[in-house]
Amino acid sequence: MPRFTPKALFKSFAFAEAITWTFLISGLILRATIGIPAELFTVIGGTHGAVFLGYAVIAALVGVNNRWSVGRIIGGAALAIVPYATIPFERIVEKRGLLIGNWRTEKSADPADATWFDGLFRWFIKRPALLFVVLVLVVAVIFATLLTRGPPGGSKE
Repeated sequence: MPRFTPKALFKSFAFAEAITWTFLISGLILRATIGIPAELFTVIGGTHGAVFLGYAVIAALVGVNNRWSVGRIIGGAALAIVPYATIPFERIVEKRGLLIGNWRTEKSADPADATWFDGLFRWFIKRPALLFVVLVLVVAVIFATLLTRGPPGGSKE
């Protein structure tokens, strides 16, 4: 993933997540005021949901790569629940130097690199096409599971 550094990938998803919040909030306002077709709102909500899940996966991927604490990874992913919160979080982690570096493809002297998890992580990072497919499948399975459960808060129609 030479062009997609951890920093570039994380910043892209943080921004995209904020953009889809704009579409979702706009769609809610339009639905409440002038009415929009249910199909259009479904597309807007689905797009936001997919990007939301993608952001959470990328936050975890970059967090593991850059050795963030588990709390920071979970917190960063959870902030996608709050409209636009991914942008200040992205700026904070960048300011603190937590987005610096390339993908960890080689074992280092760090004791964490000796764990099975880090070995598996490096194995996937060295195979970006496979990693991409696996991550898309993970997001798709989560998305499909959530769709079968229905919209948040139940149907309003």
